[in-house]
Amino acid sequence: MPYINTKTNIEVSTEKEEKVKQRLGKAIELIPGKSEEWLMVAIEGKTALYFKGKTDNPIAVVEVKIFGSTTEAAYQQVTAQITRILNEELAISPDQIFITYTEIEHWGWNGNNF
Repeated sequence: MPYINTKTNIEVSTEKEEKVKQRLGKAIELIPGKSEEWLMVAIEGKTALYFKGKTDNPIAVVEVKIFGSTTEAAYQQVTAQITRILNEELAISPDQIFITYTEIEHWGWNGNNF
């Protein structure tokens, strides 16, 4: 079960939110064994974010959590794709996009753990 949480300091319209969500659903498939079928996405616009003490440029921080692990190559592909998505859909410069990855060993769902 992957989870992608995107926070940005800009307003995200419902239309753009839908486009980002759809494209993130495709991007997660770059990680072997992951699909949109189990993907949870959160998109938080108008969040107080500061980089170098400033908030005058569009900024995004993205958290990607996956159950299990994957390869460095897969992470690189996902980073490139997420960066492309946020640049194309929200006009956030690649040098203002920060992405973290967390591999989860235990993930609970539906009253049980994977």
